[in-house]
Amino acid sequence: MQFGLTEIQQLTKNSAREFFSAEYPIAEVRRIMETPTAHDASLWRKTAEQGWCGMTIPEAYGGMGSGLVEIAAAMEEAGRALVPGPLLAHLIATAAIAAGANEEIKNRVLPALAAGEKIATFADTTKLFVMDAAVADYVVAGPLLIEEFTATPLPAIDLTRRLYAIDFAGGEWLGDGIEHALAIGTTLLCAELTGGMQRMLDTTVAYVKTRKQFGKPVGAFQLVQALCADMLVATESARSATYFAAYALQEGLPEAMSAVSVAKSYIGDAARLTGNNAIQAHGGMGFTWENDIQLYYRRAKAGETAFGDAAYHRERIAQLVL
Repeated sequence: MQFGLTEIQQLTKNSAREFFSAEYPIAEVRRIMETPTAHDASLWRKTAEQGWCGMTIPEAYGGMGSGLVEIAAAMEEAGRALVPGPLLAHLIATAAIAAGANEEIKNRVLPALAAGEKIATFADTTKLFVMDAAVADYVVAGPLLIEEFTATPLPAIDLTRRLYAIDFAGGEWLGDGIEHALAIGTTLLCAELTGGMQRMLDTTVAYVKTRKQFGKPVGAFQLVQALCADMLVATESARSATYFAAYALQEGLPEAMSAVSVAKSYIGDAARLTGNNAIQAHGGMGFTWENDIQLYYRRAKAGETAFGDAAYHRERIAQLVL
């Protein structure tokens, strides 16, 4: 059995790391997150030109038609770079449209979404806490595709991803595919959080190697080493759970939905705990605005409850296996 990424999947991951790290350095992320919508249209066009906006869209409609493991690999790198704006929400929404819409809607809507000319977001079945709705042209809300809607800003802990309350009167019927798209979205969120965990681990290890107390690096102290070891175990476990969930969904395995809930129930807690350890290892400066750790911690805290917290998914696992 192949437990690692295939050559194509690894090439996708490498390409994503190269692109996102080059186009979204942390200074640029900070600039974008201070704008009203945490979105930069010129960078979005660059992202679309590389095909990242069309990963969940079939080639017949202008997308890449990528496998879910490949998309998860790319989104891990997006999470590592803390990419701001609507990429995650857009991928979930386009997956729902591709899975459930009729041919007329697909031909009319998907090519522009794949090209990044239009942006979509995903509202599940609620009108609250909708990601990036202010910059979206479409909202997938349950089984409906909405074009006419209003978006009201809501407070959000993750400053790189704005949340909104939306209001709408009606929309076009999409039909089936929403549950599967939500499972895809949950998996991609897990991948994004895993990338953030890896970045917090790398940053922390680099810091404790150079920060000195009592004449030696703080990384020489056993307690600090234990914090870093726990972060490493959590990150590798998160990666394994995410890629298995992506593989199970991609291959249509019977345990796919439970695998998604296993990943989210674990990573929702693990990302927060990794952030806790990173901040503790950095000392008081971990909480300061100038330190980048707090930005990743905000993403981890937001991701902890998005698409269901650990308690929700553990209950879902129990229901699926009984």
